[in-house]
Amino acid sequence: MLISLKIENFALVDQLELELGAGLNVLTGETGAGKSIILDAIDAALGGKVNSRFIRTGSEKALVEATFSLTPPIQNWLEEQEIDPPDETTVVCSREMTLKPTGLRSRSRINGILVNRQLINEFRRYLVEITAQGQTVALMIPARQRELLDTYGGQSLLAQRKKVASAYETYSKAKQALENRRQTEQERLQRLDWINYQLQELQAAQLDTATELEEKEQEHDRLLHAVELQQLSYQVYQTLYQRDDETAAGTDILTEAENTLAEMVQYDSQLTPILDMVKNAMTQIVEAGQQIYAYGEGLESDPDRLAEVEDRIRTLKQICRKYGPDLKAAIEHQAHLESELDRLNDNEQSLDTLEEQANTAYQTLIESCDLLSKQRQDAATRLEKQLISELKPLAMAKVQFYCTLTPITPSAQGAEQVNYYFSPNPGEAPKPLSETASGGEMSRFLLALKACFSSTEQKLQTLVFDEIDTGVSGRVANAIGQKLRRIAQLQQVLCVTHQPLVAALADFHFRVEKQFSSSRTTVSVIRLNDADTRRNELAQLAGGDNDENAIAFADSLLKQAQTQ
Repeated sequence: MLISLKIENFALVDQLELELGAGLNVLTGETGAGKSIILDAIDAALGGKVNSRFIRTGSEKALVEATFSLTPPIQNWLEEQEIDPPDETTVVCSREMTLKPTGLRSRSRINGILVNRQLINEFRRYLVEITAQGQTVALMIPARQRELLDTYGGQSLLAQRKKVASAYETYSKAKQALENRRQTEQERLQRLDWINYQLQELQAAQLDTATELEEKEQEHDRLLHAVELQQLSYQVYQTLYQRDDETAAGTDILTEAENTLAEMVQYDSQLTPILDMVKNAMTQIVEAGQQIYAYGEGLESDPDRLAEVEDRIRTLKQICRKYGPDLKAAIEHQAHLESELDRLNDNEQSLDTLEEQANTAYQTLIESCDLLSKQRQDAATRLEKQLISELKPLAMAKVQFYCTLTPITPSAQGAEQVNYYFSPNPGEAPKPLSETASGGEMSRFLLALKACFSSTEQKLQTLVFDEIDTGVSGRVANAIGQKLRRIAQLQQVLCVTHQPLVAALADFHFRVEKQFSSSRTTVSVIRLNDADTRRNELAQLAGGDNDENAIAFADSLLKQAQTQ
């Protein structure tokens, strides 16, 4: 419920604090008195569009602040957004507008916390809905009609619609993945051919280690110079171990040195380490001689192996030129190709799998849409019955109303288009709203529609009706007043009206008026608390505050309202 509204330097308002109550709150006043400014202020506080004309002439800043009672749904929403309420009973929405040289700047707050426009608009859905004849344009749109039907259907239907939206998103992604695969299938197949060609060459080369080329080049040099290496190894052996001529070999020289040192150690033990070194050298030379001899004996010329090694070297060098610059890079490239091949051949991403996934997602979407369609049809039947019952007291005893569901391609909103068909007159076939309803008829239609929603779990805290009774009079105006009063028993209603029949039924009556000075025009709002001031206001609405008939008429309206 809207508890209070505070306005500073907004349009023609200098400063205003308005306290509202539960039930039916009515704003009356002369045409042009500024009643719409109050509704504009409420709209601005809840994220509505604002412009520089909303800032009072001569001021640089304007402020509107709306205080609402705290309810469990509002409390839950605030907790989700991590916004603390100022107390345990209220929540405050404010909008500060500042006129800058670069234009208008505005800031919205919830309980003093800065919020963006998207967030305040989301929060607005829990607080207020403003209904005016201008809404008829939006109501002609099938998407808006479908939205209203879904809201009327309740939480179960809305939950199913979320499932449909989720199923549609899943199907859209699966379908897009399938289309992408189909579009790139030729490229994928060409890439697979090229990868397979390269892998065949690399795998045939049997690349084991990154050092194989160096190893094969060393083996090639050894095979190519086998005879020369044999001769040289024999020379080394002779030099170290045994010579054919009279020249002493290394072992002979070390033996002579060892014998001499052994004799010297007998007289000086300090030479023992030197003797040990010579003995060790002797052991190493003997070992080296044996190994070089074995090496030479093992060497042999092998033309076949030489040819095999040369062929392998050519293969490895070709691999390096194509995939290198060296074998390490070629081996890494092979691993990369094998990984890409696995990815392209991944069964989970195969064309058949993607087609199956898309078909499964589409079937899930269809099933979800079918269930939503059944719930919508049930809601449409209930809405038709209730809306007709709400319209009949509004001088539409023979009204006809149908809510048709026309099948369409499944979407995130379901698989049908919703259209409202309406006929206010007997003998006239129902037609779309845009082709049948006059201004006054549409006012009654909107009111009846809101009455339908007021009895559902989807009702808001506050409903605002801006001259919903325009274009009607007499019995119909009285019926509209009774309808507003009935709605106000379930939720707070704020109504701007020119009809005394409606204003007489108010639980709280406010008069909006302009006050003029030599240089300023100011709008003020006065609460009419006693019967005399209300009677005078109703008489003025009826045609003249000093007219005896108008006064008598106003008295009768107040007595009738009190009796009811």
